[in-house]
Amino acid sequence: MKFTYKSCLRCLLFAGGLLASAKANGDSGPPPESKTQLTAPSFDLRDFVTSELAAGKQKIVIPPGRHHLQPANGSHLRFQGLQNVVIIATNVELVCGATVQAIGFDRCTNVTLKGLTIDYDPLPFTQGKIVALGPEKRWMEFELFDGYPDGGLEERIEIFDPATRELRRASYYGWRDFERTGPRRYRVSKATNYRYRPQMDTEQVGDLLVANNSTPERGGPHAVLLTECSNLTLQDVTLYASPTFGFLEVGCTGSTYRRCRIDRRAPSDDPVSRASARLRSLNADAFHSKNAVKGPAIIECFAHWQGDDCVNINGRYYYVAGSQERTLRIVAFDEPVIVPGDPVEFLPYEGGLLPPAKTLSLTPVTESLSAAEQALFKKINLVENTRRRFERDAKVFSLVLDREVQLPPGSAVCAASRLGNGFLIKDCDFGDNRSRGILIKASQGEVTGNRVARSRMAGVLISPEFHWMEAGCSSDVTVKNNTFAGIGQTPIRILANGGNGQPLPAGAHRNLAVLDNRFEDCPWPLIEASSVAGLTVAGNVWPKTPPPGKSAAKPGQTNRSRAAGEL
Repeated sequence: MKFTYKSCLRCLLFAGGLLASAKANGDSGPPPESKTQLTAPSFDLRDFVTSELAAGKQKIVIPPGRHHLQPANGSHLRFQGLQNVVIIATNVELVCGATVQAIGFDRCTNVTLKGLTIDYDPLPFTQGKIVALGPEKRWMEFELFDGYPDGGLEERIEIFDPATRELRRASYYGWRDFERTGPRRYRVSKATNYRYRPQMDTEQVGDLLVANNSTPERGGPHAVLLTECSNLTLQDVTLYASPTFGFLEVGCTGSTYRRCRIDRRAPSDDPVSRASARLRSLNADAFHSKNAVKGPAIIECFAHWQGDDCVNINGRYYYVAGSQERTLRIVAFDEPVIVPGDPVEFLPYEGGLLPPAKTLSLTPVTESLSAAEQALFKKINLVENTRRRFERDAKVFSLVLDREVQLPPGSAVCAASRLGNGFLIKDCDFGDNRSRGILIKASQGEVTGNRVARSRMAGVLISPEFHWMEAGCSSDVTVKNNTFAGIGQTPIRILANGGNGQPLPAGAHRNLAVLDNRFEDCPWPLIEASSVAGLTVAGNVWPKTPPPGKSAAKPGQTNRSRAAGEL
C-alpha cells in the first residue's frame, strides 16, 4: 500500500456557500433548488488522506466539507499503488484551482472511492452571449457573463438557444483565434474555407455561447484518470466540470462506475455567483475507456450536457505503412500496447477481411517513413488532431506475426484483447450532448436498460473509427431494452468502414443483437447496419409513421434496418 505526493499546498478555505443567482440577460436558468451547505474544513485534505494511508488504514472516512486545492505535479490528488482501500467522501467536495487533473489513480487494485463531488474554480469553460454576427455568419462577437473566467479562451465552442437552454446548432470546427475587442468582449472568425450553409449555420444574435477556458498550469487534462488499475470502483461520484474527459481509464481491467453523475451545476447549488446559469457540464466525453483488458461496468450513471460522447469504449489502431510476408511496418504516435502473444485484428484500407494473427515480436526501427509512404499518409482520412499527433510524435515499429499477411498500405492493426471486451452499460440516463450517446468498439458486451435522450448524433454507434485511430470491430454484443428519445440521427447505427471510408464486407462485425428497444421522436430509419454477419433485430417498438419533419426510409430500405451485407 503506497501513496505518494511530493508536495503539499495548504487548502484555500471557502467559508460557507453562496446563493447564486442566474437571472440576467434574459436567462433565468432552472428553478431554485435547496442548497447544499458545506462548511469550510479545518484540515488539509491531502495531508489528511496521506496520514491515514501512512497509518495503514484501509477504510478512510473524510469528514464533510468543501476543499479548495491547487495542483501539485499536474494533479490535485494522486494515488499510486494502492491496494484494498476504501475511501468514503460523502458530502465532500474537491474544488480544483486549475484546469488540470482532479484525481489520478495509478496501478491501483481493489480500490473504491465513494461519494466525492468534483468542481473547478475557475471553470474549464466560460460563457457569454452573442451580440453581433458578420455577413453570412463568418464571424461573431460575444460578451462574457459575470462570474465566468476571462482570458484563457479556447475551442471548443457550443451555441445554445436561450429559450430552451439546449444546443442551437451542431458544433463547427475551424474557428480561428479569439480576438479581444473590449472588456469581457471577443470576436472569433470561422476558417478561410468556410462556406455558409443556412441549414447548419443557425446561430443568432442573443444566443448563448460556451467556450473552453484554461489556466496556465500544466498537467493531465481529464478530471479522473485511471491508469493500469484493476477492479477499481467509483461510486456516487459527481462531476460538475472537467477540462476534457470526465472519467478516463487507460489499460485497466474490471473498472466499475456505479451511480456516478455528470451534470451542469444548478445555480442554487453553485458556490460562485454567476449572471447566467451553467450550460455545460464537461468539455468532452463523460466516460472514456481505452485499451482495457476487461471493459468497464457503467451502472445507473447519469451524464448530460457534456461537450462530446457520453460513453466511448475503444482500443488503439496503429497505421500500417507496408507489409512483407509476416512483417508489418506500423506507425504509432504513442507506445504500442501490442505485446508478444497478443492476437492482432486488422482493419484493411480496402478489400477483403483477414482473420486475426498472433504477435511474435514488436521492435522499434530507426528509419523513418519513405517519401512514398509519407505521400500516402498525407492522403488518408484522419481528423486533424490525430494527424498532428502522427506528424509530431510518429514512431515506426516492425511487427512480426505468426503467419504471412497481405495488407494494403493505409490499413490499421490493433491488439484484439485490449479493446474493452466484456463491458456492461446498464440502467443509465444519458443525453443532451453534441455527439453520440454510447459508442462501442469492443466485443462480448451488453447495452441494456438505458435511456438516451437528445443526443445530436446516434444514440448507440457500434463502429471502429479509423479517422480517430480508435479500434476495433465488435462481436457478441447485445443492445436491448433501451429507450431512445429525440435523437438527432438514426438512433442505432452499426457500421464498419475501411481506411478508405468505404463499408467493409459482411463479417467485420459478428453476432450482434438489437432487441426490445423503444424509439420516440427519432429520425427514420431507426436502425442502420452494415458489414455484419449474424444480426438479430426483434421486439423493438416504434411508431407506424415517422415523426413530423423526420426523414422516412429511402426506397429499397425498411424501417427495421438499413442493411448492407449479411443480416
